[in-house]
Amino acid sequence: MKPWTTLVIAALFCGRLEAHPLQAEPINHAYVFNFDQFFLPEDPDEHVVEGGYLLLAELNCTACHSAPASWQDRLSSKPGPNLEDVGSRLDADSLWLMIRSPQHRKKGTQMPGLFAGEEGDAEKVEALTEYLSSLRRPEKDSFAAGAIKGDLARGKTLYHRVGCVACHEPATDYRPEKVSAEVVVEKPGLGSVPIALADAYHVDALAKFLHDPLAHRPSGRMPNMRLTKQEAADIAAYLHSGRIPEKATERAALKIGRQGVEKGSALFTQMNCAACHQVGSTAPVASPKTKPIKALSPDRGCLAGKQDTGTPRFDLNDLQKRALRLAIASIQKHDAPVLTAMQKVDWQMSRLNCYACHDRDGKGGPEDPRAQYFGSNDGSAESLGELAHLPPNLDHVGRKLTRGWLQKVLYGEGGSVRPYMDTRMPNFGQAQTEMLVDLLPVTDKRETPVKIDVSGLEKHHRAELGRTLMGAKGLACIACHGLKDRKSLGPPVIRLTHTVERLQPEYFKELLLNPQATQTGTMMPPMFIGRKKADQEIESIWTYLKEIEGQPLPEGLISTEDFELKPEKAGRPMVFRSFITGAGSHAIGVGFPQGIHAAFDAAQARWAMVWKGRFLDALNNWQSREMLPIKPLGTAVKMLPEEGGVREFTGYKLDKQGVPTFLYQIDGKPAEDTLRPVKNGQGFERELKINGVVKKEVLSW
Repeated sequence: MKPWTTLVIAALFCGRLEAHPLQAEPINHAYVFNFDQFFLPEDPDEHVVEGGYLLLAELNCTACHSAPASWQDRLSSKPGPNLEDVGSRLDADSLWLMIRSPQHRKKGTQMPGLFAGEEGDAEKVEALTEYLSSLRRPEKDSFAAGAIKGDLARGKTLYHRVGCVACHEPATDYRPEKVSAEVVVEKPGLGSVPIALADAYHVDALAKFLHDPLAHRPSGRMPNMRLTKQEAADIAAYLHSGRIPEKATERAALKIGRQGVEKGSALFTQMNCAACHQVGSTAPVASPKTKPIKALSPDRGCLAGKQDTGTPRFDLNDLQKRALRLAIASIQKHDAPVLTAMQKVDWQMSRLNCYACHDRDGKGGPEDPRAQYFGSNDGSAESLGELAHLPPNLDHVGRKLTRGWLQKVLYGEGGSVRPYMDTRMPNFGQAQTEMLVDLLPVTDKRETPVKIDVSGLEKHHRAELGRTLMGAKGLACIACHGLKDRKSLGPPVIRLTHTVERLQPEYFKELLLNPQATQTGTMMPPMFIGRKKADQEIESIWTYLKEIEGQPLPEGLISTEDFELKPEKAGRPMVFRSFITGAGSHAIGVGFPQGIHAAFDAAQARWAMVWKGRFLDALNNWQSREMLPIKPLGTAVKMLPEEGGVREFTGYKLDKQGVPTFLYQIDGKPAEDTLRPVKNGQGFERELKINGVVKKEVLSW
């Protein structure tokens, strides 16, 4: 290759690297996002001390230095990365570099350096490297050996749209959709959580980590972004673009001989690595030799101007040291104040960095340079403004969502109700968020409870009334809200299908009566102001939503096709009671996926008719209280002859496939009567059992 060609390729390659998130401006101190976000050097001591408490907890100081009993809950350490299979994720050189000098290998890391370069350190680092390299998981998984190929371009888009940039650095060569080409993309003012170790992972291991980060980092500080395996592989491919594995040249130059896994394992315990890190199912265990916080000097150890050899090195900046000194002095003088439920919520939200996306009680939310990356995948949502793309305000969320739905949102599945929003609500893990399920209802309790009767016993508790109110000729709720599989007639606001499961009824009524006062920033109009029967109407709507699965859609969302019963779509027989022309007012229609159907006359206890093609239209049953007769929708309708004997219908039963067997008495003898489609679907096989005697025949027409 010609020299000038090499230079051009190198220039292009370097340019791409400079735009990559891995090339973010380095942070030269242990980075705790919410400390840097909410604490400044000019702040008074009484505010900065709160930041000191946050640092003591998030830097895991209390994993080694025990806190007084009254402080232990607040300052509990977080679990560090699980190193069970770290040897499968990182090669030996990457492990060596991270152990030797964490702040050099991963700027901004919260992991302290434990080696100052004195005699004997090289052997210890090598021994720990050998031990950690031995921690491998041999079994294969769906990400092994490139089984899922990632797409770099898709990964780049996903990284910038699903919420990664709420904490991590956006790339300088990615332009948010809403930023015009003439405008310079504003860079985040706050530092970004470093991801500099991502390039050291094997791409398959990185994809596996991104798919389920809680398996490796149970603290939830890197939450599960609910990525599919393909999406995880795509983002891994993007983060690996231009990857040049860093070699531990110093390690090679030292030529340290093998130290042995056993020595490394012993050092792992001796150097108190086990205070933070879990290995498999073995929980972290702190060394009893470390000083408790009560005995710490604010000018010694990691807070000293010049640290002694052997003390953990966090590379703290001046503000962090000031905050920690204030916090240690406060803890040594005072018992922990009793926190209110609201303060406990704020504390846990700060530790989990919830404020990077959400605002609550005037605190938090994404800064503007990051908010520009939060987008919507539905153009019709643009009329909603920020509600279309920014995560929701969390004021009153404790009285808004039911306990079950809070669990779904925080650490379960199926809690998303904003499909038009690109950003995803992460899963932080049950251990880190379960306390919020208990605390939020307490903090957000309304002083004067809203009264709503959802018993369903009152006369106005009729689903049909609620359905009418929601429809196009009522209050037109469907103009903004969809139901079931139907979009709204206008902008795609939250669908109301799971309202009763999701919202507390008192909040539902509070919101409908006064939307703006109840939910900050909502565009919902005050539809019930001045309506004399507002209370009853709201309860009727709740009743309809409670019974939504068995109810037709409101007028405006429904079409005549919605009333047609389609056994072929259901994939199993359908049984429908109605007034069917030719089968009487006590008819029971039976539709089969094979496209042949029958009607049983329960009044005369006999099969009355069969037909082919389409089944029945339930419009009159669901729309009209008169229950007018309906006709089969198909063709080749054949009336069956009347059968003799004194008959009395006694019911029917279904088998595992959903095929009904009709039960009746004929001349006092028990009868069981079943129709099943023959294999070619051109007729029925009838099995009639009278008093235990079976008779079979084929009906074809």
